[in-house]
Amino acid sequence: MDTVISPVDGTRIAYRTFPRDLSPQGGAQPASSVSSSSGSPSGSPSPAAPTVLMSHGTALSQAIWRGFGYVRELTKTHNVITVDLRGHGRSEGPHHESAYGMEAFVADLVAVLDRTETSVTDYVGYSLGGRVGFSLAAAHPSRLNRFVSIAGAPSTAEGAFDRVFFPGCIASLQEGGMTGFLEGWQAWTGQPLDKATVHAFKANDAKALAAYMAGSENDPGVDDETLQGLTLPTLMIVGSLDEERLRSAEHVRKVLPDAELLVVEGAGHGSILREPSTLSRLAGFLR
Repeated sequence: MDTVISPVDGTRIAYRTFPRDLSPQGGAQPASSVSSSSGSPSGSPSPAAPTVLMSHGTALSQAIWRGFGYVRELTKTHNVITVDLRGHGRSEGPHHESAYGMEAFVADLVAVLDRTETSVTDYVGYSLGGRVGFSLAAAHPSRLNRFVSIAGAPSTAEGAFDRVFFPGCIASLQEGGMTGFLEGWQAWTGQPLDKATVHAFKANDAKALAAYMAGSENDPGVDDETLQGLTLPTLMIVGSLDEERLRSAEHVRKVLPDAELLVVEGAGHGSILREPSTLSRLAGFLR
């Protein structure tokens, strides 16, 4: 795991690079963990291969991309960089709302690109990562080659997290910590949360996550006029059951008629990454 210091406020951002070359066992390994028999590094990114930068969703981490097989598949054609967004995973998480504006998320990603000497990259973002991707494309269009948004949107609306999780979820985090949040979520759904979800959420700093959620609801996002200026190839993937993100994707397609849209039947916001058609369509788009 490598880190870079954000130029915005000094927050330490964690990231990991996976070279295009696969390990002898057929699975991708982080660049820092691979070495040749001669002792010299052999896991550094291939200069001949394109790069894809990948950002996760709320309360998750870069581990999802390995866990769901995306790194394994995409390292067949790309150098892959996965990032823990600020307030998530192994990146530092400020406890004040003002630290979570889109300009900070964007600056963090540009710092990772600069540190890895990546002048231009493909970009894949899930949920929050997709929203950051729209802002990154708007602010730094020359740094992106192709853009894939999975269940993402150019902006969010007040109450978005209440709709994704449960009403009052931010207050639950602020007052009851992660335990109170998970108990409230489970009570709202009426079903036990799966162990993987509980583990992923407990890995987060509850105060940082609450600050991010509260701050994000006040962010204006990317407006239609700015979206109209985007010219990079864009693919949006959304589940048919993810009604709010589906409406957003359909709206973006009206603004960007050349953008591609894949609606995965029967998939919801939380299940979209597990759908085989999501990975296969994404991989084909990036080839």
